[in-house]
Amino acid sequence: MRWKLTVRFGPKVKQSTFATLDLALQELEDRARELADDAPRQPVNAKIRRFEPSQQVFARLELSGPERFFPSVHAGLDVRGDGSIEAYRGRVRRELIEERQDESPYAALRRSLS
Repeated sequence: MRWKLTVRFGPKVKQSTFATLDLALQELEDRARELADDAPRQPVNAKIRRFEPSQQVFARLELSGPERFFPSVHAGLDVRGDGSIEAYRGRVRRELIEERQDESPYAALRRSLS
């Protein structure tokens, strides 16, 4: 079994593999916290429309596994331009994971995957 973490921000893509889900989730959380601190928090003006920081995806962290070629699990975190974080499941059709009362997006993702 192995878990793959793909971190996308700007033009950069970094992939890492982990032997256990717990290790992969810990690295995902650490990287998401770093990226949330670096979020630009500024609107982007396209010629036709203005995008507020909460509408922008600054970074996407995707976790897949445990199978190598056809992973049965696809989930991750989106770091928004304002530094907020949303947990989701799915790959093409992403579904947001509802956070329970006093639950962080990291805890919601862990709960969803366990």
